[in-house]
Amino acid sequence: MSKVTVIGAGLAGSEAAWQLAQRGISVELVEMKPHKMSPAHHSPDFAELVCSNSLRGDRLENAVGLLKEELRRLDSLIIACADATRVEAGGCLAVDREGFSAMVTEKLKNHPNITVTAQERTRVPEGPVIIATGPLTSDALSDAIGEYFGEGYLHFFDAAAPLVTAESVDMEQAWWQSRYDRGTPDYVNCAMNKEQYEAFIKELVAAEEAPVHGFEDKNVFEGCMPVEVMARRGFDTLRYGPLKPVGLTDPKTGREPYAVVQLRLDNSAGTVYNLVGFQTHLKFGEQKRVFSMIPALKNAEFVRYGVMHRNTFLQSPRLLDKYYADRRDPLVAFAGQMTGVEGYVESTASGYLAAVAMAAKVQGRPLPQFPKTTAIGALGLYISDETVKDFQPMNINFSIIAPLEQRIKKKSEKNLAIANRSLAVIDSLAAQGV
Repeated sequence: MSKVTVIGAGLAGSEAAWQLAQRGISVELVEMKPHKMSPAHHSPDFAELVCSNSLRGDRLENAVGLLKEELRRLDSLIIACADATRVEAGGCLAVDREGFSAMVTEKLKNHPNITVTAQERTRVPEGPVIIATGPLTSDALSDAIGEYFGEGYLHFFDAAAPLVTAESVDMEQAWWQSRYDRGTPDYVNCAMNKEQYEAFIKELVAAEEAPVHGFEDKNVFEGCMPVEVMARRGFDTLRYGPLKPVGLTDPKTGREPYAVVQLRLDNSAGTVYNLVGFQTHLKFGEQKRVFSMIPALKNAEFVRYGVMHRNTFLQSPRLLDKYYADRRDPLVAFAGQMTGVEGYVESTASGYLAAVAMAAKVQGRPLPQFPKTTAIGALGLYISDETVKDFQPMNINFSIIAPLEQRIKKKSEKNLAIANRSLAVIDSLAAQGV
């Protein structure tokens, strides 16, 4: 039986280990937790969601919705566990954070082809290996990867949002509704009038931040920007971002509120809420003080404060091929956010593709061909595109997927046509047993 080492049991590593094992390959899954924990990790389980508990939109007209459906049809472990631990979140796929990670951990530890090693690896081993240690790669392994490639990493900073108990939210000041009443009313909406919003912004901008070595506003990934950084960009920035009131109606007034903070379920028991879009690196005491200015959160009990951490990634277009493998050695591959894909589902997709390609290599089979008409293939082609000069992490989007041959004017119809074309290719690949 062929053997492959997978280092890192986050989303990408967990998916990679599962896909390899399902193809009859012996896998050593190496994870430093619980032997060693990073500052952003709290659980010993695999596939821990350190930021949001949402895997984002689930409609095919949305690129990440397409990517999820591709993975679903290809028997992704991560998507199957997400579906099984889903909590209501309107048009998004959000999960019970602890239940999701526990399920992934159980399935991997009970797979007969997977051996788990709790250990920190501090060097790049000989292949076949997939390194998927994520944006929180330990300093020792990070240095080793830098030495392996002979080039330094790039990096930016990521931030996570705080969590509050459901019972501490003042529902006299809030109501349940999904924006535009799409689907079921799965968000708790906490309104602010203009005076309350002005006071909130004033204190948010002036609040004391936790020291983070090397942090500057310009080094923050746009898709996970701290709320205080957004506030510094202008008085109305938050009202056009995470505090956007459009599509919501305050039942007390019958009108659209001035600003709204939305809370999303973070567990299936309905006891913990996530402050949507409230990534932050304020000091914990400042988070309590400023966020409690939101009327419905006046007496909020915070079970986890927001944190910021370094997010490290490779100059992948110069280093990796479309299968996330080292251009110099195809038996050494990387996966996850360290390759420059951004987001939970994108990390999962990279782990999937790196694994099915590695399985083909070690078993002497032809490499699977995921064309640019698919979201999975488009991501691999993006991170390996040598014409990209200023490489930055990217979420999946329709602009990197091959356009349609025919012109469709309406955006939603065009995106749905792209999705249907992609899924026809995926179904064909699945039938071939990739």
